Amino acid sequence: MKVRQAVGAILTNFENYALILKTKIHTKEGKEEIDGEWDFIKGGVEEKDSSLEEAVLRELEEETGLNSFFVKRELEEKISFHFPEDVADKIGYQSQETTMFLVEYTGEDKEWIPLDDEISEIGFFDKEEVLRKLSHQETREYFTKYLNRIDNI
Repeated sequence: MKVRQAVGAILTNFENYALILKTKIHTKEGKEEIDGEWDFIKGGVEEKDSSLEEAVLRELEEETGLNSFFVKRELEEKISFHFPEDVADKIGYQSQETTMFLVEYTGEDKEWIPLDDEISEIGFFDKEEVLRKLSHQETREYFTKYLNRIDNI
């Protein structure tokens, strides 16, 4: 099976970080309900994307309907993990490698409404809440590792 190439955003509004509550996944047969998982905004790189930065900006707009984002930088280390066998069979990928970006929201404060039907909620949380809410250990470890560096960028 293949490795899925993805991008993700550690998205900040200068004080807090955005997380989404994902409740569906894409499968070979369509979309399937899952238990809710809190995560950063992430998505697969598509052939039409001319760069990873373009891919992350596309994902942000697709999932939020907003386009007021400034990419501060691409983070060096990727988040890599293997899917459980039952999930891998459904989605056609054995593992995923996610290139993460530090992104600022530069628009006006407003209520965020998810546009993607895979997402049921978008929220901004402080660092401690992010660490409590993140569903995946790999992402929690990644955020913890880069937290001090992110705050000083």
